[in-house]
Amino acid sequence: MKLPFRLLILAALLLAFTSCSEALSENRGPAAPDFALPDLNGTVHHLDDYRGKKVYLLFWASWCSICLSGLNEMEELIESEEDFTVLTVVSPGTYAERNANEFKAWFSSIDHDGDFIVLLDEGGEVYGQYEMEAYPSSVWIGSDGRITERRTGHVTNYEILELMNSIR
Repeated sequence: MKLPFRLLILAALLLAFTSCSEALSENRGPAAPDFALPDLNGTVHHLDDYRGKKVYLLFWASWCSICLSGLNEMEELIESEEDFTVLTVVSPGTYAERNANEFKAWFSSIDHDGDFIVLLDEGGEVYGQYEMEAYPSSVWIGSDGRITERRTGHVTNYEILELMNSIR
């Protein structure tokens, strides 16, 4: 009677350890939709180009006061040279955003120092694919291309880093 009980406990422990190591070895969540979006200079970025790297994706708008107040903080994050890539996305001509030419002119006129990668999602297709509902919205993508977290509203750099450090 003792041997089957010990085997049962051993099997339960092995199952628990296997589940823990599996949770730490892979990100949970759906695959992030790939996209091909131009940046402000016309260079096209595919999400798949960043496979193997963690990505923080920020959807924002030039008319959004919360978005604008967070730009300096975003510059600090970009300049911190963490182990992930920051991509920002605007949707010219949709959701009350300026058209692409107006947005480019506006963005070049504002005070910013960072190496912002601003991707232009004309028509808002990527915004829709990522099921965003408001500005600003954030998406954390693991190095395996899986969405690990989504949030609406301003997120501090501390929170961004905390979540980035919890995924692989």
